[in-house]
Amino acid sequence: MFQNVIHTRIRFVFLVVSIILIIIFIRVFYIQFFSYKKLNNLAESLWSRELPITADRGEILDRNGKKLATNITTTSLVVIPNQIKDKEDTAKKLSDILNSDYKDMLRHVSKKTSIERIHPEGRRLSYDTATKINDLNIDGVYLVKESKRYYPYGKVLSHVLGYVGIDNQGLSGLELYYDKYLTGANGAIKYFSDGKGHRLKLSEIYEAPTSGVNVQLTIDLDLQLATERELDNVVSMYNPEHALIMAMNPKTGEILAMSSRPNFDSNNYKNYSTETINRNLPIWMTYEPGSTFKITTVSAAVNEGVVNLFEDHFYDSGSIHVDGARIKCWKAGGHGDQTYLQVVENSCNPGFVSLGQKLGKEKLMEYIKNFGFGEKTGVDLNGESDGILFNVDKMGPVELATTSFGQGISVTPIQQIRAVSAAVNGGILYKPYIVSSMQEPETNNIILKNEPIKIRRVLREDTSKLIRYTLESVVANGTGRNAYIENYRVGGKTGTAQKVSDGKYMVGNYIVSFIGFMPADDPEIVVYVAIDHPKGITQYGGTVSAPIAKNILKSAIDIYDMKPSKDGMLREYTWLDTKYVVLPNVVGMNINDAKKELKGFKIEYSGSGEKVLYQSPKENLYVKEGSVVKLMLSN
Repeated sequence: MFQNVIHTRIRFVFLVVSIILIIIFIRVFYIQFFSYKKLNNLAESLWSRELPITADRGEILDRNGKKLATNITTTSLVVIPNQIKDKEDTAKKLSDILNSDYKDMLRHVSKKTSIERIHPEGRRLSYDTATKINDLNIDGVYLVKESKRYYPYGKVLSHVLGYVGIDNQGLSGLELYYDKYLTGANGAIKYFSDGKGHRLKLSEIYEAPTSGVNVQLTIDLDLQLATERELDNVVSMYNPEHALIMAMNPKTGEILAMSSRPNFDSNNYKNYSTETINRNLPIWMTYEPGSTFKITTVSAAVNEGVVNLFEDHFYDSGSIHVDGARIKCWKAGGHGDQTYLQVVENSCNPGFVSLGQKLGKEKLMEYIKNFGFGEKTGVDLNGESDGILFNVDKMGPVELATTSFGQGISVTPIQQIRAVSAAVNGGILYKPYIVSSMQEPETNNIILKNEPIKIRRVLREDTSKLIRYTLESVVANGTGRNAYIENYRVGGKTGTAQKVSDGKYMVGNYIVSFIGFMPADDPEIVVYVAIDHPKGITQYGGTVSAPIAKNILKSAIDIYDMKPSKDGMLREYTWLDTKYVVLPNVVGMNINDAKKELKGFKIEYSGSGEKVLYQSPKENLYVKEGSVVKLMLSN
């Protein structure tokens, strides 16, 4: 019996040991085949170290590939505290070079961490400072390469591009809106250390950073630079509270140029106020549009067939009475009897009140909303406002009247330029956009491409054609005459809007604007200019803003090589205007006959002979009276 007990105990011990061995075997097998990678990574993390290498952000390019935002390489300081033997001495030397607090530096080099970035005083060091630190040759003190955002054109397009923080994160503008695409993946230099943090003499592993995606814009840098120059001139001449210019392709919704004042240098954004750097006025600012809004009213009236611009007449006595309120025309005594085409040319408020009354509040508000007012356009930028419209149920006769000529409502500049683009492009409302494509940085393969997006049709094509003619007439014969360009067809409309403060209209304080397009028969570009309270000049859109828009359009002629046209409307000259006349054709004439034809012009000759072989400028173009005509002579 005693032996049986012993045998039983032996068998039990053997069974327990066997079970333990089986468990150990299973555990070893599991670790070896299933948990090896995880445990290896955990072990490696205890003795591996990384020196970070920041990735370049994707570049931002204009439509022609010119760099608007790029990167430069800088140097930053990191320390590995466990490798620093004399922490007090190291802290003293580094704080002296960086001109920083010794106690702060001592805290950095004494931290219980595997790696410590010296921030902010150790970031983006100058070449001289980095050289001094490198010459110390102290174990545990490292200089690492770091990418820094750089805007080669400084203040140009600053609100659109935005800016980035010290860690290369987008904080405003396109840098913020497309941050997830522009941000790359950081790399590192990996090495191994012992339990005390001392670097082991093993090979280093280099993990290259991956640059972010390049973003190409619809912006044309040449046109943008022309816009910036005009705004700088505006600030110098008129000292306005604000000023802005936009340009758009009316057939696609592509934004070609956009800028405002005040602006800022994206490279040094910390030197400016929050209001200045975060307010992109063309999409953020809301205000009463004034007479540029009349384009919407006349478009609706023509499209609905409630008026014939050439045959229907309106008598302007200088004011119109609506529900006990007297609404005045800008011209004392009024314009008298006019066709409705002349009402538009003269920007006559009472005439537009009558158009609003013909339409009625429901129909007018329907068109206003169809043109995109009262809602965000959806442009790919942060900070867009949606404006303010009357509730149609609460609109009375006076509200209908003032809305008809752009008073009492609030819109944004981008809403204005989009709506006018729809009025003149054949009647299609497009979604504005500023990014045309995104490209893989190494191969330039397009990974995303934006196409024009049609929102809806707002006018018939025949209506749009008539609106183009009407607005060309405004420039040739009406308030927009200061935007007229000889030999080119320009259409447009002026605007002078009285500003509101604390619910009351301000005296002598206006936003003066002009919106113009060309060629008037087939528009390729629409330009909107708005100047807030220009000083030292009569505040009218035709006086201040129209000449600025003309300069932008003239720049567009050169940039896009637009050809002159002989089919435009003739301008009605006043005694104040520089007079232009049609240059006759003298090619093939003998020299005496050519002199007779060119009487009043200054003639310069080249070559020899009795016959005119070539003339410059060419025939049938409008040129200034008394200007120089060059003739090439030959036998």
